[in-house]
Amino acid sequence: MELYLDSADIKEIDEAFKLGFLTGLTTTPTFMHRGGVTNIDKMILDLAKKVPILQVEALGETAEEVVKEAKRQLKMGLKKETTVFKIPVSLEGLRACKMLRNEGIMVNVHLVYTLQQAYMAMQAGASYVCPLVGRLQDQGHDALSLVKQCVDAVNYYGYNTKIMFSSVRTVEHVRNAVELGVHTITVPWKLMKQLTDNHFTAIGTKQFYVDTRLITMKVKDVLTRTNPTVKDSATVSEALVEMTKHGFGAVMVTDAKGKNVGVFTDGGLRRGLEKEGNKFLAKKLGTLKFNAPFTISPEALLDEAQKAFKEHKVDTLSVSENGKQLGMLDIQDLMKAIAG
Repeated sequence: MELYLDSADIKEIDEAFKLGFLTGLTTTPTFMHRGGVTNIDKMILDLAKKVPILQVEALGETAEEVVKEAKRQLKMGLKKETTVFKIPVSLEGLRACKMLRNEGIMVNVHLVYTLQQAYMAMQAGASYVCPLVGRLQDQGHDALSLVKQCVDAVNYYGYNTKIMFSSVRTVEHVRNAVELGVHTITVPWKLMKQLTDNHFTAIGTKQFYVDTRLITMKVKDVLTRTNPTVKDSATVSEALVEMTKHGFGAVMVTDAKGKNVGVFTDGGLRRGLEKEGNKFLAKKLGTLKFNAPFTISPEALLDEAQKAFKEHKVDTLSVSENGKQLGMLDIQDLMKAIAG
């Protein structure tokens, strides 16, 4: 099924055709008027350079005037092979359609509201017949049945005509078009952008990114240069200052030789204050008992770090290599890194 963009907005046209697989562009004088276009010929030529196939209006009171207008646009620079002239359905319009088709010029007969109009357009050799689904439904008509009847007529009688599903108002209309087996559809950009959206797809894609980062990124990739450490000769108050300075909930405590002796955490601070009050702040860290720090190598994958956080039920891991303290890995840094 061919896919056209329905627009006259240069910005969204440029954005949409970056996709690389759109069949072409349908536009109308109404779209251009709304967009503030004052030089319609220049706009048409500019659009023709941007898109594979351009469908533009050729208007006139008589068939001869319609043909004259189409040929004027071809003469000013449009190519016959990549231009489809849109003509509102009428007896004069269909006569113009036949005249243009006899010269190998493509025609889209549009503003079609009945099967009889569609049949006459097919008989006149229209390249496209274009029922306006949204507008028909606005008036309470069964537009989808009309589209199906048009498709069935093309298939039954073998007309070399494509049925274009147009006046698309919702993404459901696109599903309708596929189910009805139309040959082409023209869709506004704001709806086309929604066609690939799905809540479960978004969740699944996000999980793929998270899992990929867990098994490809290493601790050293997310480790900040922050390396909060204090000597065991420092007081709890000094350790608190260091924790606050670096924004960590923990600080590594080292002995005089620089060897890690443990991690002082905000949990330890809270428990000490509850038990001893403000006197706790003046205590030397060397007088406290620490559990052995949970360490991880900078070469470890984030997946391993995540498992370590869960296993030890801690929020901070000491990152060390050959006994040397390199820094602290906070669980928030890990979560931020894998979230991307």
